[in-house]
Amino acid sequence: MALNQSFVGRSYRLPWVYEVGREGIRDLAYAIGDLNRAYRDPEVAKSFGHADIVATPTFATVLAVRSHHVVTDDPELGMDYSRMMHSSQRFINHRPIKPGDRLVCEVHVDDISSRMGNDYITLRSELLTEDGEAICSAIATLIVRGEKPVAAQEGDSA
Repeated sequence: MALNQSFVGRSYRLPWVYEVGREGIRDLAYAIGDLNRAYRDPEVAKSFGHADIVATPTFATVLAVRSHHVVTDDPELGMDYSRMMHSSQRFINHRPIKPGDRLVCEVHVDDISSRMGNDYITLRSELLTEDGEAICSAIATLIVRGEKPVAAQEGDSA
């Protein structure tokens, strides 16, 4: 089943504010194996000019993945989540995320396309402070695998 093209251009805002905490920053750094001490030790972070520890550049994933579900869990999209794979992720960081930041997240459906029997959906999650300061854009492309291999769709009787 093809993804619903009418979703392109839609935007959604998560209905809550996420308050960034020191432990969350530290936990993610450990979970991804990033040993940079600026993510764990305030004194090291201060030596780099920060007031406190800062989050890894990929910390935006914490909110971005939640925002993806606002779109992908909508039955009208037509996504079979069991066939979904993560294709790519990129981040445009405007400033480091730090403890005490109160973030909101808006997700935008930028594109839906089909190639070789698979559907691709590009989602852009914009993280902002409550006051509207841009913090990070997290852009992800997800692939929803087709039901049959391409060769079988082209008449291969295997």
